[in-house]
Amino acid sequence: MTESFTYKEAGVDIHEAAALVGDIGELRRRTERKRQLFQPFGLFAASYDLSSYKEPVIVTGADGVGTKLRLLIDHDELEIAGKDLVAMNVNDILTTGGDPLMFLDYIGIGKIDKQQIKRVIAGICEWCEACDCILGGGETAEMPDLVEPGMIELSGFCVGAAEKAELIDLQGIGPGDVLVGWASDGFHANGWSLVRRILAAYPDELSGSEMHELLAPTRLYYDVVTDLRKNGVKPKGMAHITGGGLPENLERLLGGHGAQIKIPTWENAAVAKILAHVETQEAVNTFNMGFGWVAIVSPDQVDATTACGAGGVVIGELSSSTKEVTVSVGG
Repeated sequence: MTESFTYKEAGVDIHEAAALVGDIGELRRRTERKRQLFQPFGLFAASYDLSSYKEPVIVTGADGVGTKLRLLIDHDELEIAGKDLVAMNVNDILTTGGDPLMFLDYIGIGKIDKQQIKRVIAGICEWCEACDCILGGGETAEMPDLVEPGMIELSGFCVGAAEKAELIDLQGIGPGDVLVGWASDGFHANGWSLVRRILAAYPDELSGSEMHELLAPTRLYYDVVTDLRKNGVKPKGMAHITGGGLPENLERLLGGHGAQIKIPTWENAAVAKILAHVETQEAVNTFNMGFGWVAIVSPDQVDATTACGAGGVVIGELSSSTKEVTVSVGG
């Protein structure tokens, strides 16, 4: 008689995965307090009614948590992984002038661990709720022999929309415009391959509390963008400072214009211990250096802009004398 096999014996428990969807229902429902899906949750795709927009333009983004995920798992900070995943995607949507509407996650794991996955999703839901974005669905893939034990694959996808007239138009950027930066809560989810290498070389560098501080979740800049709208400020450009730091992320916006940026030394004890092992220019080109969000505004809107959100300060201006973004630290 031919041997009979089952999917569960092969390492995939579809009933456990299905039960997980029910378990996270209450968490997910919190994300529909301001916005709601057009059709029921749990179908093969999520839908959203755009009829409240006059001329809607769809904006989308996809991102992950990168190698920070390894440390978050090792230090049992799974909720932070979920928050990072949302913020890395939502912040990108916000740079367009768009509203984050729906977020979807992908979780790949060797064997379903409901508690582990629910903690990641709890973080996702908390940050989605904080920016009025619906958790519209996702995928949990149980992949034995492909995802190593103790590891999780994590990706996120955000769908947003904007009125065509409200989209950020970069054409007006020019010399004399002012750059306002907002404080980050840490390295966010970039540059962690370098951080991990430093920690491997100096394993006793950080205390437990300092490691927790270092792993702080990526800040959502939804409060900043919401306040800008309330104050009638329409920036000429906005940048989410991720891989490449201030120079690379701002150069995407400036259309050949240069900028001279001066920022203070980052006052963060855990971060300072990491940066002590990195040359200044390398750090500037890798990390956000304490500023995770930058808006470009005309000089007459600076005061209204710095009043938006928390931690907004002038960090420089566009210059006609250079086509590069230069960053000086301290002094």
